[in-house]
Amino acid sequence: MNFESRTLMADLVFSSYNLLPVLNRFGIRLGFRDQTVEDICLQKGINKDFFLAIVNTYVDPSYLPSSGLLEFNPLLIVDYLKRTHQYYISYSIPRIERMLDKLVNSGKSEKMQLISKFYKEYVDEFFIHIKDEEDNLFPYVEQLVHNEYDNHYKISTFEKVHTSLDEKISDLRNLIVKFLQEDYDDNACNEFLIALHNFEDDLKDHARIEDLILVPIVKKMESKLS
Repeated sequence: MNFESRTLMADLVFSSYNLLPVLNRFGIRLGFRDQTVEDICLQKGINKDFFLAIVNTYVDPSYLPSSGLLEFNPLLIVDYLKRTHQYYISYSIPRIERMLDKLVNSGKSEKMQLISKFYKEYVDEFFIHIKDEEDNLFPYVEQLVHNEYDNHYKISTFEKVHTSLDEKISDLRNLIVKFLQEDYDDNACNEFLIALHNFEDDLKDHARIEDLILVPIVKKMESKLS
């Protein structure tokens, strides 16, 4: 079931606590009482339909925004994606690194060092991916909004290089679950794996928002301006 404007905001959180960081990216904090999604969006000056499209995309992998919902101002999406990047950089990645250090220090084996190396290489690739979107994709969308069409970059360029960052996270989880045999701290390992799993899910949702909402809107703008 998808969320609607009359859904109580508290019920939205109760149905999926993974939405809490998403709400924070909209500047929404707890203390909803019996207010609906529409009530909160009105108070915060948030586009209600855009908010619903984002949260429904997060909780339902099969959710597709209707054609009417694809009329959003793309700057809303760019702003949301930038806030998500900042959340990853300032919170998710450092938190997972702290958990990894705790796990590695609990075993100090060669395999632990391999896991640490794998993760650090992944983080380097992750930051390159984010920098590319911040330096190329987002400025391009902002140019289109201002009716400036640039033949040197197209959304198809982004689609070609838009790699799935969650796949390497999955590889790392598999490596640990299937092959980690030496002494290690059980709780530290469980904590690290659960954090990785949650991060992987967030990345999948993030990619769906780009692919299902941003890309169709930008293609439409390109068609009008070319």
